[in-house]
Amino acid sequence: MESSRMNNHQSIEQALDNAPLSMFHLRAMLISGLGFFTDAYDLFIIGAALVLVKSEWHLSGTMVGLVGSTTLLANFLGALVFGRLADILGRKKLYGLVAAIMSVGAILTAFSPNIYWLIGFRFLLGLGIGGDYPISAVIMSEYANVRDRGKLVGMVFSMQALGLIAGPMVAITLLATGMSHDLAWRIMLGLGALPALSVIYARRKMPESPRFQAQVLGKSSEAANQMRSYTNGQVGVMEESGSKPVPARLSFLQFITNRRMLLTLVGTAGTWFLFDYAYYGNSISTPLIMKTVAPHASLIQSEAWTLIVFAIAAVPGYALAVLKVDRIGHKRLQLIGFTVMGLAFLAMGVIPGITSMVVPFLVLYGISYFFAEFGPNTTTFILSAELYPVSVRTTAHGLSAGVAKIGAFIGVFLFPVLTKTLGLHGTFVITFVFAVLGTLLTLVLPEPANRSIETLSNTVSKAAVLEPGRAH
Repeated sequence: MESSRMNNHQSIEQALDNAPLSMFHLRAMLISGLGFFTDAYDLFIIGAALVLVKSEWHLSGTMVGLVGSTTLLANFLGALVFGRLADILGRKKLYGLVAAIMSVGAILTAFSPNIYWLIGFRFLLGLGIGGDYPISAVIMSEYANVRDRGKLVGMVFSMQALGLIAGPMVAITLLATGMSHDLAWRIMLGLGALPALSVIYARRKMPESPRFQAQVLGKSSEAANQMRSYTNGQVGVMEESGSKPVPARLSFLQFITNRRMLLTLVGTAGTWFLFDYAYYGNSISTPLIMKTVAPHASLIQSEAWTLIVFAIAAVPGYALAVLKVDRIGHKRLQLIGFTVMGLAFLAMGVIPGITSMVVPFLVLYGISYFFAEFGPNTTTFILSAELYPVSVRTTAHGLSAGVAKIGAFIGVFLFPVLTKTLGLHGTFVITFVFAVLGTLLTLVLPEPANRSIETLSNTVSKAAVLEPGRAH
């Protein structure tokens, strides 16, 4: 705070980069993170709900796969559409809207009269979740200082951990009451609206991203005034007068035809795609996996094991990633996570009889989860929010997240099919191959830890042909 106030000539970008970790960072993190709690809960609670829905509505395996994956397909569209719009219209204008879409979608799923309405409402929910990915990630990245950027963006994403454990806890609680399965799954899905509803007002009160205002809209003074008010003076220094001229924007065509940015996009979108195939295929199918490993276990027991894996392995993985990502390096942590996660999948795929031994299997399954979180599940989200110029940052993150959700869609849809045809052993070997490819593709990315996002993006944007003052 003191250094920010002493230097009255630093730009808004420099003031943000140099600001000490403060309450306004944590407030922005919480507002963004509650959206990710919602995302995780809504995406993963369907695994528990589907066990009940399948029995009630006598669904085929294909329909189960479609219900579980339709939200992910909508994520693809939501991330692309809202990611691009946020670079054209601004982050704030869409931030409350995506939370509202998530809330409405979750409520409507609880009142689905049949499988087709459920699929349609889950699609609506998925549009909101997809839109939340690029906007939440980029807003936090653009608010963050250099030293703690990975930590802050990682903290937003780590709210997913709470959503992961909330799902099984809700499922166990509802099932333990003995209520009808029809009511239980509806409550499970409907509760996903609550956290999203809680942040709509707060998101509408947040100021526009100061970096977007200063660099894209040319409203440096307005950005400085809003940040001074929002941070209680902690980020309040700025050029003393006037607004900067509106800088050049990259058009979408210029973005996707720039060789350096396209290579970066292949890296961020490709690694996220490969990871999400493995992660979502396993996570949403965890009740199915537990039923295969322990066929005589009750539904409550299976959910309890799922909760144990998430609580003991996944949550510490998220926490350690947040604490160490800036010290280890964002790219380096992704390499570590992909490698160890892949080895765990390989062990589950090749060790004879492992899928019929509950405790050894859960240990390996837990290791895969720990290094998913202490690795690519966190870092793919962070890297996509910091490697691109501000005028295409949500576009690029949306493309990366959208392509990733296609991988998730494929994983969720194919996992039950592959398990039937190849067994768990064969399915895990395929997942190992995806992890190896993710490790190799990570190598094309630069290491952004402890570097200003302006420094990171300037090298790339200078290589592009800019069209001044126009948005596309």
